[in-house]
Amino acid sequence: QVQLVESGGGLVQAGGSLRLSCEASGRSAYAMGWFRQAPGKEREFLARIRWSGGSTYYADSVKGRFTISRDNAKNTVYLQMNSLKPEDTAVYYCAAAPNAWDAKFAYWGQGTQVTVSS
Repeated sequence: QVQLVESGGGLVQAGGSLRLSCEASGRSAYAMGWFRQAPGKEREFLARIRWSGGSTYYADSVKGRFTISRDNAKNTVYLQMNSLKPEDTAVYYCAAAPNAWDAKFAYWGQGTQVTVSS
C-alpha cells in the first residue's frame, strides 16, 4: 500500500508561481507522477519522475513551465509551476506507480485545488 498526501494548492494570480508537494509513505514506488482534472474534463497527465535516477517526462502542455523534482530522503515529490494561466485551474493529484514492469499509476492522493485568477 502507498499513501500520498498533496499540499501547496491555493489561489494565485495569472503569471504567478506555485509549488505543490506530495509526501509518500508505505510501500516503495517505482515512479511518481502529477495529474490534474478540471470539472467536466478528463484527467490529464502532467509529469512523472523516477525515484531512482530522477529521470523526468513531461506533457507538452506544461513543458517549459512546470518542473517535477523529488527529495528521496523526505519521500517527497514536488511540482514547481511557473507562468500560471487561468486554464491551469484544476484539482492536482499526485500518483504512484509501484512496479517497474508495468509502470501503472495505481495509488492516488486526495488532490489539491489550484485556482488561477485573471
